[in-house]
Amino acid sequence: MNSTTTFNDKEVVVELEKLNMLFRIDYHPSNSFRDQFTKLLSHPYNFFFQEKERLHVIKDLDLKIYKGDRLGILGVNGAGKSSLCRCISGMYTPYSGKLKVNGNVRAIFSTGIGVLPELTGRENARLIARLLYEPEIDIDKVVEDALEFSELNNFVDTPFKYYSKGMQARLFLSVVSARPSDILILDEVFEGADAYFSQKIAKRLMDMMEQSKAVIFVSHTEEHLRQACNKLIVLNNNILDYEGDVEGGLAHYRNIVTNQAREYELK
Repeated sequence: MNSTTTFNDKEVVVELEKLNMLFRIDYHPSNSFRDQFTKLLSHPYNFFFQEKERLHVIKDLDLKIYKGDRLGILGVNGAGKSSLCRCISGMYTPYSGKLKVNGNVRAIFSTGIGVLPELTGRENARLIARLLYEPEIDIDKVVEDALEFSELNNFVDTPFKYYSKGMQARLFLSVVSARPSDILILDEVFEGADAYFSQKIAKRLMDMMEQSKAVIFVSHTEEHLRQACNKLIVLNNNILDYEGDVEGGLAHYRNIVTNQAREYELK
């Protein structure tokens, strides 16, 4: 764990400076064996040592996330939202730049992680809790609290494979939010939850902020971002294009989508 960084008397939980993320792209040519053999004989060095193309998914990103921030991340598909979250969580290593994280990270990228469809909701809740929480946390209490909060009632003892997408989201989000975390990352996990439960879980996550340091949300649903976030960033063309209040960020994103639609129509 890195030492605490302070800025204007506020604790910086995550700090990114000139962060770059690149992925190497592997192409599998469909050339025949004869074509490949010819290339090997004519250009042996290029055949074995040609540098692979790189995809630049995050470019020179500067960002500070402070204690108390409920940060929303918005952007079109491919803008780098999930890659950024995976980098903060430690799943990806940045190509260059500085990344400091002050605290433990709990990152959720799918409401199906750790789930076995043949098991009941109760049994899956226990599996998810064991996967997400530290050994010293009382798993029985986490599961009991999560099942009560989910309001799935008798469905908790029904096989998970019979759950609707909304029921799956209820179970998973209830387990995830049962205990506070230093840094909680939720990537598109609200998708599928009904309006009532979205409001309920948003309130619960806001209550968790009193004990947690920061929460990061990725969603394309404006209402979810309004309910859960007090700050928003917009990624566009793999750069940080906006940072500020939620409504301003939503308006900025809508302009990006509108401009892209116009460019597509002109082609």
